Formats: sequence, C-alpha cells, structure tokens
Amino acid sequence: MQTPEDEQQTPPTLQELAGRSLLKDKSRAILALEDLPIQLFPPLFMEAFSRGHTEVLKKMVQAWPFTRLPLGALMKKPQLEMIQAALDGLDMLAAQQDRPRRWKLQVLDLRKVHGNFWRTWSGAVVDACSPGVMKERQTVKASPDTGPTLPLKVLVNLRFQQRILNAFHSFLFRWVDERKGLIQLCCKKLQMCSLPICTIEKILERLDLDFIQQLDVQCFWRLSTLATFATYWGQMSNLRKLFFSHVYVSAYASQEERDQLMDDITSQFSKMDSLRRLYLDGVFFLEGRLCQVLRLLKTPLETLSITDCQLSDPDWNDLSGSPNLDQLIHLMLWGSKLTSFSPEPLVILLENAAATLETLNLQDCGITNSQLQAILPVLSCCSQLRVLSFNGNDISMSVLSNLLLHTSRMTRLSLEKYPAPLESYDAQGAIHPGRLFQLIDELMEILRDVREPKNVLFYTKPCHKCGNWFIYNLPSSPCRCWLPA
Repeated sequence: MQTPEDEQQTPPTLQELAGRSLLKDKSRAILALEDLPIQLFPPLFMEAFSRGHTEVLKKMVQAWPFTRLPLGALMKKPQLEMIQAALDGLDMLAAQQDRPRRWKLQVLDLRKVHGNFWRTWSGAVVDACSPGVMKERQTVKASPDTGPTLPLKVLVNLRFQQRILNAFHSFLFRWVDERKGLIQLCCKKLQMCSLPICTIEKILERLDLDFIQQLDVQCFWRLSTLATFATYWGQMSNLRKLFFSHVYVSAYASQEERDQLMDDITSQFSKMDSLRRLYLDGVFFLEGRLCQVLRLLKTPLETLSITDCQLSDPDWNDLSGSPNLDQLIHLMLWGSKLTSFSPEPLVILLENAAATLETLNLQDCGITNSQLQAILPVLSCCSQLRVLSFNGNDISMSVLSNLLLHTSRMTRLSLEKYPAPLESYDAQGAIHPGRLFQLIDELMEILRDVREPKNVLFYTKPCHKCGNWFIYNLPSSPCRCWLPA
C-alpha cells in the first residue's frame, strides 16, 4: 500500500490503477466481489482501506477468501472507523442465512504484525513470482473444502496506560460482550499500567488466558492486589515472558497475612509450564523467596532480570543452586546492590551459564574491586557474550585493565560499558578531564591488543552540575559540562 508521499514519487502500478478505477463506482466494486480473482482481494482491500471506502470494506470482509485477515498490519495506530467497518461486515454476515461461497475467514488479526501478507499479495515484493513467494501465496489460500469455524478468533495486543479504557478498548470489549459464544478474544501481549484491579479482572475474564504469552505489569499494587491477580496468571499456561514492576507491601499487613499472601502468589509459579523470561523491576515482595520461586518453575529460564531490587542473603547465596538458571542467555542485575555479598554465587552462576550467556548487565550493583577480581576467571569463559555492562561501579584502573585482558575470547561482543577508573576523579569526586582521557586511551590500547573492539563506552559518575553521566566514545553524551565549548 502506497502512502501519499510514495504516490508523489512513484507512478501507480497497473494493479493500483485498476483498483482505483473499480472503487470509483462502489456499487460496481461490491457486485464484482463474487467473481473477483482471489489474488486481487488483498490489493483491492488495501486500496479501499487507504481511501476510507468503509462500505466496500464491509462487503470484502463478508467475502474474504482467506482464513486470516491481518487488519492491524495496515494501521500505525488503531483506526476505530476502519475497525468498526470490518466488525460491521462480520455482523452483517452473521445475519445472513447463506454465506458467500468463498468466505473462509477464521481469524481477524488486529495486531501490527503479518505485514508480509500484504506485501506479498500487493506485488510489492521485488521477485513476486519467485518460488518462495509463490509458496507463501499458496499457504495463505484457503482450501475450497475448508469452511469457516466458530467462534471467530479476534487477535489483539493490549496495552493499558491509563486508569480508564480508551475509545478503542471500550468499543472492542463492548462488541465482544454482545457476541458471547461467537467471538474468541485472544491477546498474545498484555501490558497493564495503573489499572485498578476490578477493571483488570473484567478484561481478563474476556480473554482466552491460554493465548497470552507476554504479560507486563507496571502497577503500584499492594500485595493483596497482586495475590488476587496471581490467580489469573496461574491460568496462563503458555506464558513465556513475565514482567513485574513496583509492587509494594502494605505497612498495615501483619506478618501472618503477608506470609499467606506470599504463599498464594508463589504457588502460581508452579503452574507456568512455558515461562522462559522473568523480569523483576523494583519488586521487593520476593525478598527471601526468590529461590523458592525459581525452583517452582517448570522450564529453564532464558532471561533473568532482577533490577533495582533488594536481595536478601539467602536469595543471593541460593541463586546459584537453581537448576533453572543453567541455560541463561540474558542475566541482568542492574541496580541490585551486591556490595556486601560474596562473589561465589555469581561465580557459580556464570560458570553454569558460560556456554549460553549473551548478555551480562551488572550496572550500578556496587561491585567492588575484590568482587570483580574474583569473577574474572569464570567471566573469561563466557565467550558467547554480546553485551557486557559494568558501568556504575567503583573500579580502579588496575582492575579495569585486568578485566579487559580477560575479555580476549569475547570476540562476539558488540556493546561494552565500563566505568571510568577511580583515578579519573579528584579528591572531591569531580572528574579530572585530562587524566580521564589519558586513562581511557590506555584502556583502549589494552583492549586493542587482545581483540578488535566494536562499541566500547566508558561512563563517569553523575555530574555535580547537571546530574548526568559523561559517556566517553558517545558523541551525544548527556553531560558535556566540563568539555571545552
């Protein structure tokens, strides 16, 4: 589908001209649908959509000859009028006793995916007649012997950023509620921010929970609210990613009440048969129970992200004993203070995941020189690393030099973040520009001697004036206070 800007630059294709000609007479276009070749349905639909021909869209939905209609891929953001036209078409179809002979629609996809469908059928693919494209066209054709099934699936990704539903969500839910038993509302990615639990419960009761694969919860909830919500996520048998941010424990809850709520919450993790990515951000309710949760999981994690969290001694010491962390690809502990902890659990964790680990983020963890020295031997075995972040820790020049020497086998690194050496600052903690550049030049020379670096950044501490970091090797560094004008 061409944008108005594209139309000014490139002449329309014969196919587009034919579609526009047909759409000039809406009645003729609607009558032509019964005999329209299947391969012309997608480009004509795109043309009708881009020009707002809602009546034609309604009729095309009723005659759609494919099992899936990826409507969302045509919209940068939900266009309520066009979505309503498609849904009105389905309603008109449901009222008919005899359905069009070629109608095969089983899935209405409102997500911003499946753009390949439209590119393939619009002729926008350069080699439109290549075997690969022809095979793809054959796979999306519906067999004449295959009829539509009920209920119709409506696929959406839902993101709620306000305490009230927007116009699109309100319309969609009302439409689904009025057609219970006829519509199966399926959401793969669900993100919730600031919604009250009563609203969330109503939303979840409308969804097929088995279909949810990614759940993102960023709500300032009490523990009791989370316990209510946990009964739903325990039913999400195909959940692969779980992100939690900022859940707090009420000061008025007794210890007995807290323990009971935590038992209710943690027990739900044992029902997650597919969870592979776990993100905990600013979450304190799992303090002392983290390893219990990890042991309840049924599958090894690919991603463990514990950021800006308070870990207890038992949490940290038992972390390395979890069998579900032996295949980690991404380990992020950003902002979780490790200063007072033994480095041994991290050594064991890195040793177990050395063959698979691609991301290691230890930014702002309060790691000391001695702790870093302790993990260097095992860190050097993590040859699959692509991203390595140590910035935000107080590390001396000698230890940083040793760290870089231990990265010689990490030839796949594409992004490295390190702190400026402690020797870069004066007695008052202010950056000394000349010394900083000299030391970093020396570190880069060390790095170039052992391998070919790609993107290496050095971060100072926050500036006393602007509060931002100066980032060496980044032209658009947030802080440039002490650089010459």
